Amino acid sequence: MSAMPRATRATDLGGPLQVASADIPELNRVFSEAFTERYRRDGLMGVRVPPLNPAIWEYAIAGAGDGAMLWRDREGTIAAFNLAHASGTEGWMGPLAVREDYQGAGIGKAIVRAGIAHLQSKGCRTIGLETMPRTVDNIGFYGGLGFSPGPLTVTVTLDAAAGTGVAGLWSAMSASERDTTITGCRALADRLSAGADFTNEILLTHSLALGDTVVDASQGSVRGFAVCHAAPLIEGRSREELRVLKLVAADEASFAELLGRLRMLARRCATVRATIRMQGEFRSAFRRAIEAGARVRWTDLRMTLDGYPEPPNRPGVVLSNWEI
Repeated sequence: MSAMPRATRATDLGGPLQVASADIPELNRVFSEAFTERYRRDGLMGVRVPPLNPAIWEYAIAGAGDGAMLWRDREGTIAAFNLAHASGTEGWMGPLAVREDYQGAGIGKAIVRAGIAHLQSKGCRTIGLETMPRTVDNIGFYGGLGFSPGPLTVTVTLDAAAGTGVAGLWSAMSASERDTTITGCRALADRLSAGADFTNEILLTHSLALGDTVVDASQGSVRGFAVCHAAPLIEGRSREELRVLKLVAADEASFAELLGRLRMLARRCATVRATIRMQGEFRSAFRRAIEAGARVRWTDLRMTLDGYPEPPNRPGVVLSNWEI
């Protein structure tokens, strides 16, 4: 059987095309193989990146909307994909990958540029992504496309804790309470990070039954919230952690309150820990998490496109995960 001919340029592929739910098994194969090969090149020969939970793909595809793009080869199989997400004016890309046998032909540059163009068309004022800080090839690749490195994102975990109950759960609210709360969450995110809007993440998390949103409110005013997933990230795995995708707190007191509730929610969801990805510029919040018993597990490098930086920090904490 002859080998499939290598693509020599991006125009050898058809796309971008809209990603559909039916594409998930094939997306998973490309994702697993491409990232496993990336680890191999970094010297981690024994690492095998497993496929993602299809429910998490559904969330990513729905969240990206028409920014969920793929490219097919002449045989009609997926050769590359890029999911570009817009949360208000905050735009980011991920996951994205090029099939191993189609790498080195400029296809990676083409799919990143397509993601940039899509996010620009959505009016995003921030455009970014996250990559592994030890992978100099990736940093150089994105640097050549106009991205510059920023702070590390540090993943920390807090052990689950028992409690009498978790206050402020989205799942326990009435329809009218949810309407009022979503308005408050949107206003708080925009006040602390101009243009940010995590409404879609809150609603999708609930509609797809992936987790919950914890809201810290006082006298009808939202002081903080955290969007969390308890569904396993990896296909076929049992629940292990409660992953925080977005966390917004008006001040450190609200941040501390959310940390306590997240630990209790982790226990309620039958997971052993809560996992939070913290952007490095929030130094005081990081210290507070460490003092609360958080352990550092992983780091990623945050990069933003030149001319599309993250907005200047205002008082409070805004943690926005740029991975699914």
